[in-house]
Amino acid sequence: MLLEVKGLTKKFAGLRAVHNVDFVVQKGKILGLIGPNGAGKTTIFNMISGSLKPNEGRIFFKEHDITGLSPPRICLRGIARTFQIVKPLPRLTVLENVMVGAFSKVKDPKKARERALEILEFTEQLPKKDVKASSLTLGEWKKLEVSRALATNPELLLLDECMAGLNIKEISDAIHLIGKIRERGVTLIVIEHVMKAIMSISDRIVVLNHGEKIMEGTPEQVANDQQVIKAYLGEEYAKR
Repeated sequence: MLLEVKGLTKKFAGLRAVHNVDFVVQKGKILGLIGPNGAGKTTIFNMISGSLKPNEGRIFFKEHDITGLSPPRICLRGIARTFQIVKPLPRLTVLENVMVGAFSKVKDPKKARERALEILEFTEQLPKKDVKASSLTLGEWKKLEVSRALATNPELLLLDECMAGLNIKEISDAIHLIGKIRERGVTLIVIEHVMKAIMSISDRIVVLNHGEKIMEGTPEQVANDQQVIKAYLGEEYAKR
């Protein structure tokens, strides 16, 4: 396994945002993380990536305990993430934004530029390399977030609602890009509310509700689980 989460718990002012969550992610696989708003999905990402420390539980990456390490140290270990609310550097160009990610591992500006250009070609954003990030569309911002994360050369990529707010064509493009990322050997954990997308790309899915894991299984198993239907998917989804 590449990542193991054991008994992960996080409290805010006495309220449990995440409680005793366990799951593993196998190398080269895609794990979907779904559940209602407020279920604790992004809080789990924040703990894995180091911006929050769990109150209880441990996080193991490549069998090493990374619990409580800072975000820069987590990144150096090989974990990168995107954010639900996109955070481009608006005054910089697309290329410069991606170079920022590359600088986490590469100190030579020439090599960082080469790395960024290679990533932009891979994500099909090369024609926009000299455009200021402030002038991009939401879909382009989302893809730029992914490009910047990929520039850190991660082994594990955490995608937080990278399809939220996108149109049908952009969602299709995002699904295609996720498939390409996996083909590069990158393992992914994906938070997503677009059920058609998450069901099509995931090998396994973890379902959260009120901070607790209520189900884990294949997309087919999750889609047919009565507890998941009641807590999140709804009867209308089950009838499709």
